Amino acid sequence: MELNNLLSGPPETLLPVDPAAAELAAGAPAVEVAARFPASSLAWGTLAEAALADGNTIEAYAYARTGYHRGLDLLRRNGWKGHGPVPWEHEPNRGFLRCLAVLGKAAGIIGETEEAERCSTFLRDSSPTAADVLA
Repeated sequence: MELNNLLSGPPETLLPVDPAAAELAAGAPAVEVAARFPASSLAWGTLAEAALADGNTIEAYAYARTGYHRGLDLLRRNGWKGHGPVPWEHEPNRGFLRCLAVLGKAAGIIGETEEAERCSTFLRDSSPTAADVLA
């Protein structure tokens, strides 16, 4: 008889390698990479971070929201049930987590407090390490 540990919680979700990662690492412009790989959270997250750093909050919000939703789609296709760990330590998860972090930051800047808090909580619940690294 197999016993389940009811206190262990849901399993970690580990995303597959993002096909955009190699091109971004090689220095390809993120805007071109996002056009070639529109499902890549990493490409959208890279665009979002750059826009936020340049003070383009609305663009950052839009890029991050796109990457966030693309990431949610991929998480669900990989067994995620709406909650549970999405560890930062697994590099392919980082695109989604980066989008979530920028979305929360940009939401806070534009005064969308509930969204900013929701994103912050979601990020910490998904990966405490990511929440610390991306703070």
